[in-house]
Amino acid sequence: MQSLPQAVSELVHDGDVVALEGFTHLIPFAAGHEIIRQGRRDLTLVRMTPDLVYDQMIGAGCASKLVFSWGGNPGVGSLHRMRDALGAGWPVPLQIEEHSHAGMANRYVAGASGLPFAVLRGYAGTELPEHTDTISTVTCPFTGEELAAVKALNPDVSIVHAQRADRAGNVQFWGILGVQKEAVLAAERAIVTVEEIVDELTPVPGAVVLPHWVLDAVAVAPGGAAPSYAHGYYDRDNAAYRAWDKVSRDREAFSVWLKDLKEKSS
Repeated sequence: MQSLPQAVSELVHDGDVVALEGFTHLIPFAAGHEIIRQGRRDLTLVRMTPDLVYDQMIGAGCASKLVFSWGGNPGVGSLHRMRDALGAGWPVPLQIEEHSHAGMANRYVAGASGLPFAVLRGYAGTELPEHTDTISTVTCPFTGEELAAVKALNPDVSIVHAQRADRAGNVQFWGILGVQKEAVLAAERAIVTVEEIVDELTPVPGAVVLPHWVLDAVAVAPGGAAPSYAHGYYDRDNAAYRAWDKVSRDREAFSVWLKDLKEKSS
């Protein structure tokens, strides 16, 4: 166990490929904010569904590239800091690499499995393969069918949030699950923030347990997924998502938000 500032300081470096995963809930906002505070730069940010946390990190100048399959403020609208970086290069220019959800998920699975690529039926009728060098085709040796192939995704560091960990560093999470397990297993290094430390991980239906030996750091961060939710702990703060739309539209308002964030300790 270690503090979140220590984990980020030791394991997240300038120029890294960084994945912050969590679908609908358990989004690792606290970790993203700590990366902003520590001033990381030139990151390739990877996430199936970039939302507020990546809009904030992009606006703070942490990212030079975004690898994703959908981006927006869920239920509200666009990511305006992302749009500003793409359109005007503010605060720094941003490159993008776009995939389908299935393509991104399969890339994580290939990375977690130690395979060089994954095969799927997808991308037919789209122009993504023409613009994305991590999408190709492969011919099935058994049927001769041409299938889509996507390059394995192996982040330098993956960061996820979970409900709890035991004192040995084993992590348990449940609820709506995305690709957190695969992102962790595919990464060179892994950080997990948790709501609490418990003596025993009691069984929960549908729960996933990440054993301590696949993790590099576990940090206690109560409320670490807010304003998203942590199933069984707190609800989604819908007002915060709506409020972000106004903040993110204006560079000056965002700069005030960023200054306030940097002055807070994690």
